[in-house]
Amino acid sequence: MGWTGVRNSELLQLAADEFDALLTADQNLEHQQNLSALPIAVVVLVAPTNRIQSLRPLIPVLLQTLQTLAPRQLVRVGG
Repeated sequence: MGWTGVRNSELLQLAADEFDALLTADQNLEHQQNLSALPIAVVVLVAPTNRIQSLRPLIPVLLQTLQTLAPRQLVRVGG
């Protein structure tokens, strides 16, 4: 998408214009950004690391979560 190097606040706005949800492993994002100001849902993946081996077990719950996710909703998956 050509978004390399884009800062979080601008990245969230770009994502909100293109997508329904943003998946992240950044557990501090909700404390650093005003997520309620954007029409995008945010899913925070909570795992020991952001390596695929740690994230893979979260996929079944993530897929269920995405089916019922509402705009401006913040959901934590895992942990």
